[in-house]
Amino acid sequence: MQEVAILGPTASGKSALAIEIAKEKNAYILSLDSLSIYKEIDIASAKPSKKEREGILHFGIDEIYPNEPFNVAIFFSIYKRAKQEAIKNGKNLIIVGGTGFYLKAMIEGLSKEIDCSNESLQKTKESLKDIEKAFEFIKEKDPLFASKITKRDRFRMEKWFKIFYEKGVILSEFFKRNPPKKIIDKIEIFNIEIDKETLKKRVQKRTSQMIKKGIVDEVFYLESKYTRAINPMKAIGIKESLEYLDGFINLKELEDKIVQNTMKLAKRQKTFNKTQFTHIKTAPLKELEKELLLTLKN
Repeated sequence: MQEVAILGPTASGKSALAIEIAKEKNAYILSLDSLSIYKEIDIASAKPSKKEREGILHFGIDEIYPNEPFNVAIFFSIYKRAKQEAIKNGKNLIIVGGTGFYLKAMIEGLSKEIDCSNESLQKTKESLKDIEKAFEFIKEKDPLFASKITKRDRFRMEKWFKIFYEKGVILSEFFKRNPPKKIIDKIEIFNIEIDKETLKKRVQKRTSQMIKKGIVDEVFYLESKYTRAINPMKAIGIKESLEYLDGFINLKELEDKIVQNTMKLAKRQKTFNKTQFTHIKTAPLKELEKELLLTLKN
């Protein structure tokens, strides 16, 4: 049994590529997507339909209801189930999606979770207002940790400050006391390279299809059943549809806003994948397809 991961910005063709490879190479698929995990969120998540999945067993899609809690630990349990099934049935496992954080967490492991006081959260927020200054502060206090990040790595800087203010220790010391537990030992990572203009056209096309399929009706249903308090209601596509339902924007503005926010997300995903993974093969989709077919054995 082999494991590979396919990453790339949203709307870059990851899911379709994974399905093609899974058919060719006798594989199951694990979705790395924080919205596809939910049942009843079909249009806004842009998850592949049952027909599009073409009989390939998928994990990480339609696992929980929108009002149920979801975190990395739950994702770990889904991954373990997917791997066990793959081993039992002599299948390969393809991990695919835009939420690279989950993959990184599985490769590096997660250290002990801490509960932060409101005071620590507020101090962290204040410290991150000036990223340059925040990075210099970390470099002075914790040069070992600073050497592993860049000034753009807001996520890990935020974690550093939370630990610093809540526990009174630098993150390197906290990791020594609470070493992370790895979930994946070895995996080859393939990252889809796509230029901005091509990606924008794909995002525009997908957004137009979402609106035609009835994303507004889907969001109306979700709000009616679960209220706006649930976490998925903050997702791109859903939050803009709520603005439309409230009468703040028209249909054209709805489409434009979803495209704009999706492109911002894609930029963040590209940056994350580029900076957070040391061994990663980045190439255009067709080239990656050839690489994957050569890498995986039947």
